[in-house]
Amino acid sequence: MYYELRTYTLDPLKMADWLALYQSHALEVQSEHLGNLVGFFTSEFGDVNQVVHIWGYASLDERIARRAAMAADPRWAEFSRRNRELAAVVRLQSRLMRPTGFSPLQ
Repeated sequence: MYYELRTYTLDPLKMADWLALYQSHALEVQSEHLGNLVGFFTSEFGDVNQVVHIWGYASLDERIARRAAMAADPRWAEFSRRNRELAAVVRLQSRLMRPTGFSPLQ
C-alpha cells in the first residue's frame, strides 16, 4: 500500500473560499477516481493556512491510472479552471509514503 500526502498552503484570506470550491467541485470527482480518501485536514498550529489530504493506493501503477482518469474527467478540468481563477494555492507539496510493517495503516 502507498499513501500520498498532499499539503496545500493557501492564501489565508481565501481558505474558506477554497474549501467551499473543493467541496462543491472536486471532492466528488476525486473520491470517484482516486477511491481511498484516508483523511482531509486543515492545520491549526505550526504551519497554518494548510490543507492536508491523504489518499491510499494499492500500487504506484494504480495511482498513475487513477490520476490519469481523473485528469481526463471534464469535471476535474472545471475545478482546475476555477481553482486557477481563485488563485488561493500558494504552494503544493506531495509525498508518497509506504507504511512500516508495524503501522496500523497497511
